[in-house]
Amino acid sequence: MSDDADLKKTPLYDLHVALGARMVPFAGYLMPVSYPLGVLKEHLHVRAAAGLFDVSHMGQVALHPRSGDIADACLALESLVPADILGLKPGRQRYGVFTNAKGGIEDDLMITHRGDHLFLVVNASRKDEDVGLMQAAIGEPCEIRRHDDRALLALQGPAAERVLAELWADVASLRFMDVAEASIHDVPCLVSRSGYSGEDGFEISMPAKNATDVAKRLLEHPDCEAIGLGARDSLRLEAGLCLYGNDLDPATSPAEAAIEWSIQKVRRQGGARAGGFPGSDRILTELAEGARRRRVGLRPEGRAPVRDGATLFADAAGRRAVGCVTSGGFGPSVGAPVAMGYVDHDVATVGTPLFAEVRGKFLPLAVSALPFTTPTYKR
Repeated sequence: MSDDADLKKTPLYDLHVALGARMVPFAGYLMPVSYPLGVLKEHLHVRAAAGLFDVSHMGQVALHPRSGDIADACLALESLVPADILGLKPGRQRYGVFTNAKGGIEDDLMITHRGDHLFLVVNASRKDEDVGLMQAAIGEPCEIRRHDDRALLALQGPAAERVLAELWADVASLRFMDVAEASIHDVPCLVSRSGYSGEDGFEISMPAKNATDVAKRLLEHPDCEAIGLGARDSLRLEAGLCLYGNDLDPATSPAEAAIEWSIQKVRRQGGARAGGFPGSDRILTELAEGARRRRVGLRPEGRAPVRDGATLFADAAGRRAVGCVTSGGFGPSVGAPVAMGYVDHDVATVGTPLFAEVRGKFLPLAVSALPFTTPTYKR
C-alpha cells in the first residue's frame, strides 16, 4: 500500500477532513470512505434523500477533432469503443468500454457529445493508460486534452433534483443521460443526469478551484449529506453496477459481463459499422452465440455476506467449481447480503442454487436477477 505522502488529494480534501471523514488510499488518492454518519446511514440517506460524493479522482478528457468535424472524433473513438458514438446526439452521453485485442475490457467510461468535441469520464485507476491508449491510436485525427484542472461531484438520490434546483432552476428539464452547461453558485459547470447509485441524480464537472464552494453550498440543503466510498460501493452493488477491477477486467468480454446493451445494433454483425474495434471477432461471436460464462446476481442465504474472491460451486461438497464472486457485501436497502459474480452459462439461470466457499465452509446462495433495487432514473 502506498505511503500517504505518495497519494494525491482531490480539491475537496480539506473539506473532507473538516467534515470528519475517515480517509483511505484509493486509486492513488486519499479519499473519504465514510463520515461520522457511518456507511449504513449514509447508504440509506442516499436512497431516501440526497448524497454528495467527491469523484474528482476520475479522469476527465476531451477529444477535439483536428478537422473541425465532430464525426471524425466519433469515428476515431469507435475504433477503440464498441458503441454507436456517431449516432450520439449533442447534449447526450453514453456508456461504453475500451476493449483489447482479446475482446476483454480495458476500462469503462462515459462519453458525452458536446457539439464540437467529445468529453469522456474514465476511471481513476486507468486514466493514465486510457489517455496513452487514445494518444497512440487516435492522436492523429483528435487533439486529446486531459482536464486535471477540473473537479467532479456526484449528487445522488430522490431529492437530488430538489437540492440542485436551489442553485440551478433549469435542472428539471434534464432527463436521464442528458448533459447541459449550467451556472451553479455562479460557477460554470457541466451537468449530466446520471450516476452510480441506481438513483436519480447528477454528475457535476467544474473548475477545481470552485469545487469546495459548490460542495459547501449543496451541503447546506437539509436533504443533502456528504457520502463516502463505503456507501458508494454498497449502493452500486445493489444497483447491479460493475466496478472496474472487480467485475470488469482485461480478460472479461462485454457479453460475459452482461453489458451487451452498451453495443448498439449498428456496431454488431449486420450493422452499418459492424466491428472495427479491438477484439471484435470474439465480441461479435459472443453477442450472436452467447458466452461461456455470465455475470449474475447472487443472493446468499442467512445474514452472512459473501465477499469478492469466493469460489462458487454447483454442489455443497465443493466438487464442481462453476465461478467466483467479484463483488459482495450487505445490502442495507435490501436488508440482506447481496453479491455479483461470474458463473458457467449452464448455471446462470435465475433461481439456480449454488454454494460459495467461505473459510472452508460451503454457504448456500442462489442466482438472482439484477439489479437488487429498482432504479429511479428520470427517463
